[in-house]
Amino acid sequence: MNILMLSSTFPYPPTRGGTQVRTFNLLKYLSQRHSITLVTQREGDVTDAEVAELCDCVDHLAIFERPPDSATTGMLKKIQRFGKFLQQGTPPSVLNRYSVEMQTWIDNWVEAGKCDVITCEHSVNEVYVRSLRQATPTHFTKQLKTIVNIHSSVYATCRNQLSTGISENSLRDKINLPLLRRYEQNYCAKFSAIVATTEEDKIQLQEFNPNSEITVIPNGVDLISFPNRTTDPGGHRLIFIGAMDNLANIDAVCFFSNEVLPEIQKLYPDTTFDIVGSHPVSEVLALAQKPGINVIGRVPSMVKYLHQATICVVPMRTGFGIKNKTLEAMAAGVPIVASDRGLEGLAVDSANHPLRALRANKLPEYVTAITQLFEHPHLRSQLSDNGRQLVKTEFTWDIAGKSYEQVCLKRD
Repeated sequence: MNILMLSSTFPYPPTRGGTQVRTFNLLKYLSQRHSITLVTQREGDVTDAEVAELCDCVDHLAIFERPPDSATTGMLKKIQRFGKFLQQGTPPSVLNRYSVEMQTWIDNWVEAGKCDVITCEHSVNEVYVRSLRQATPTHFTKQLKTIVNIHSSVYATCRNQLSTGISENSLRDKINLPLLRRYEQNYCAKFSAIVATTEEDKIQLQEFNPNSEITVIPNGVDLISFPNRTTDPGGHRLIFIGAMDNLANIDAVCFFSNEVLPEIQKLYPDTTFDIVGSHPVSEVLALAQKPGINVIGRVPSMVKYLHQATICVVPMRTGFGIKNKTLEAMAAGVPIVASDRGLEGLAVDSANHPLRALRANKLPEYVTAITQLFEHPHLRSQLSDNGRQLVKTEFTWDIAGKSYEQVCLKRD
């Protein structure tokens, strides 16, 4: 089968995390038995070596420069984008990444009949399929299967950020919320199949599109890249991993650093908190001024830092979908203390399952959970073993890739 994968985010190396790790690992699995053409955009920090390495993973690689960020194009462009959002229903965040050159290349590839399936890796890429449908309706609707791989619902994410008070611009997001609902409903309706990462997202999307075929395919972990740790380091070392220019991650580490960590340090003065992840913004970098906090930034191997940690905390207050960071820490054998958002899609503490993580959403709950793990090596060992086993049996990229392949192969 000839599969055309669209990803405006450059999906290599997979250590970049987020959308990149999901896209790359699904691509890697599909490429074992199918011809893969990847169309993507190159950002400024992508090296020629990374391009060459990604090229070896696919049959065809088409790369386009990412358009200038809207933040640098002035107020007039922003107003124009918002006007298009009102009139046409496409959010500025999607238009910001839209490339006319990339669209033309995709149109020509489809017109030439060179693919059987189109997958949009993240909903932001749906814009290219919409234009294709308008440009080549007969070929598009009768011969091509189209899949949108939704990493998280944009409507649900915006609603959650407003309800938790962490929106960067609450007035803007209150205006955008009904527009995002309309947008998500409209773009989902045009695809042959929809893929979500959690049952929660599936329910949200099904509400908009009751007749759509929606398959839940969770994220996974490469168990070779994230081996189980061989020893428990003990001590009082906390870690958070994730891209540090992501709003949900920024909120999580700021909340934890400002509210939770000081209370933990009253009980355990030597407690440290490592923040490991690429592109830390100024707000995150400033946290390094606080006692015990280390802002480490991007690293070649996340697992080295995970293995040195006593506990991995995932204090997310927003952000939907299964969190790679949670799965990766579990795979590495690191005990987890996480919020409902950090544990979304994972059965970790119900009566029918072994205890795999400790749940905390409020300050006293974080203090209690972390104290329990600091004080009880046996509990750390229990969570370490059970978390690793959960990932091995349910959340590998081979399991996810096989499910994704079945969606691609299924005929309408």
